[in-house]
Amino acid sequence: MLQKRLLVAGLACLLLAACETPTVEETPRPNIILILVDDLGYGDLGSYGQNRINTPNLDRLAQEGMRFTDHYAGSSVCAPSRATLMTGLHTGHSPIRGNPKWTTSGRPVDLAPADVTVAEVLQKAGYYTGIIGKWGLAESEEGFLAAMPIQQGFDDFYGYRRHIDAHYHYWDKMYRDNEVELIEGNDPMTNSGEYNQDRFTREAVAWLARRADHEEQPFFLYLSWALPHLAVTVPEDSKVAYRNLGWPERKMITDGHYKNDPEGNTAYAGMVSRIDDHVGQIVQTLDDLALADNTLLIFASDNGHEYDDGFFNSNGPLRGQKRDLYEGGIRIPFIARWPGRVSAGATSSHVSSFQDFLATACDLAASRACPATDGLSMVPTLTGEGIQQQHDFLYWEFNEHRGPTQAVRAGKWKLVRRFEIPLELYDLENDIGETKNLAERFPELVERLTEMLEGARTHHPEFTLRKLPDPYNNAGKSK
Repeated sequence: MLQKRLLVAGLACLLLAACETPTVEETPRPNIILILVDDLGYGDLGSYGQNRINTPNLDRLAQEGMRFTDHYAGSSVCAPSRATLMTGLHTGHSPIRGNPKWTTSGRPVDLAPADVTVAEVLQKAGYYTGIIGKWGLAESEEGFLAAMPIQQGFDDFYGYRRHIDAHYHYWDKMYRDNEVELIEGNDPMTNSGEYNQDRFTREAVAWLARRADHEEQPFFLYLSWALPHLAVTVPEDSKVAYRNLGWPERKMITDGHYKNDPEGNTAYAGMVSRIDDHVGQIVQTLDDLALADNTLLIFASDNGHEYDDGFFNSNGPLRGQKRDLYEGGIRIPFIARWPGRVSAGATSSHVSSFQDFLATACDLAASRACPATDGLSMVPTLTGEGIQQQHDFLYWEFNEHRGPTQAVRAGKWKLVRRFEIPLELYDLENDIGETKNLAERFPELVERLTEMLEGARTHHPEFTLRKLPDPYNNAGKSK
């Protein structure tokens, strides 16, 4: 029904002399590039405090744009975080609230035809849309076609369909649109062939070159690298800068599900630096094609880190990591650059989340078919124009082997409800590391935030906040 209303609105626009198209006097609608990386910690970039790993291109991106200190992922694991990003719905309303198999039935939940994605909205607004890299929202063994990017508003797709395929950085089967392409010479069991993330960057550069030939039509590119997600492996040239530094060695399991390199620390640092190199290539391509000035480039991570045991301080000052609803699991690096529109070298403490991306894109595209979501446009914060609306609260839920967890942030206050553990209340303004539980000190505030938390979700038969059996039988860590 929602898609039908969007289609009717789009036809009405055509009848009203292309209402989606700006007049000559208006500012051209920007191209939008969203770069999403996988399991990068809040403290893994130099601009967020990292002092062991070199990230000059991303640090320069922060200098040329706006660095957000209080931006949040949609969840603390891949699938639900990406679903929030695409639909603008937090995990209390999203169609996908957990990773595959962590459901009531044990079967994955995919996007459905009725789900409206940011790509659909932008496509209807006249944008050309593409995704390169990891999708992870079409996980079913049968019937997944309806959840594929091409059916969800993207004109082009090249990459991993399932998130488990993205655990292999030398995977030998990629989807191009809805068809499988074999990669000759790649062997995911031996980490040989062409590194998948290099391939994605090459595809992205070529895609941008094609779009530069159609400058009259704005574009949206969702570039979704699977770095630095396990397996911890990277080509040797990315490790050179980190050898002979006296670092402690971290021995890795090489013959399990994840095909890690034998030593982890140099490989992890190399993976983060390879992200940085790829970002540099994208920025250089925008400059070479004269696209930079009218392109909003956003860089973010889908959730907190998983690899670090403390050596890299991937958390920065935060508590927790991937699979936690403490800040280290959901607060992420988020950088936005748009020359001339986003102030260079700016830092924003605006409390925002993945649920805001669709509303922001709608605003930038001047769309008259924006669906109702949980998000708020961030355009006033990005451009300094207009009044920025603030969230009453942000909400998350997550349910894996430790049982259901919920969290809500309202202003400086954060309430965490964990399975069979007393409520936790934190003052993030004065205790960003969530070290002091103030629940007993402020019972009325706990009651008010609990009401927010309990009212934030709708029923979903596959995501019921009950203790679930471990579908992987491996201490609960979903692959």
